[in-house]
Amino acid sequence: MSVFTHLVAQLGRLLEPVLAESATAAAIVLFTVLVRLALHPLSRAAFRGATPMAGCLPMLLQLPVFFVMYQAFSSAKVSGEANELLGHRLFAAPLGGRWTDALGEGGVFGAPGLVFLGLFAAIAVVAAWSAVRGRRAAAAAPPVPVALPVGAAKGAAVKGAAAKYGAKGNAGAKGNAGAKGKGNAHAKAGAKASASVAASGLPQVTAEQQAMMRKLGGVLPLLSFGTLITAAVVPLAAGLYLLTTTAWTVAERAWLQHRKERQGDAAQRSSP
Repeated sequence: MSVFTHLVAQLGRLLEPVLAESATAAAIVLFTVLVRLALHPLSRAAFRGATPMAGCLPMLLQLPVFFVMYQAFSSAKVSGEANELLGHRLFAAPLGGRWTDALGEGGVFGAPGLVFLGLFAAIAVVAAWSAVRGRRAAAAAPPVPVALPVGAAKGAAVKGAAAKYGAKGNAGAKGNAGAKGKGNAHAKAGAKASASVAASGLPQVTAEQQAMMRKLGGVLPLLSFGTLITAAVVPLAAGLYLLTTTAWTVAERAWLQHRKERQGDAAQRSSP
């Protein structure tokens, strides 16, 4: 933690001539950007194999960074010495302060409270942007092929053939022979269709799994609003980290999606 504290303090000193008391807050934002840049290759890899859980690995790798950020602005001492970061502010609110502290100092619309309200508003805007993009992506996603076992395909085909040609079969032996031949043909066609889906290389899921994936794809974007609750109980510095990393995630995925669409359009134009 002392390494992190030293790094943020040094970045704050570099920015202090321009940003004065808010230099350390800007240093936290810059530090977050550097962390996300380091994780960008993982984010790209997760996007290429996009699933409802895409991006979880970069998020998990950020947890230690967030924990260190939380500790750095919650501990009175670092390595046995006074924590110099606790004296820094973002406008009127101390970076180590929480929303409850701001409410006690001047209420919701006091000077520190307004800083937190601005933070909450920014997080809400990013969360809404994330939710809208997530729902659009879920609606535009192509349907996943549903796996059908070959035996089930044969059974369905034979049953359909029997229902269709069974009446003719009751008229005589010739009708029964025709129904049997046509039933076999339908069974072969069903088995061939199922085998072609399996050989296509596309992911195959059951109908229940597909319905669950649709529900999960609709719920996951709403989890971004949970960041508001976290920001209300952690130090202001940790809230700035959450805002920056969440905004980066949404912007990064929007850029990757735009790049993917452009590459797809270019491939279509170049194909004969």
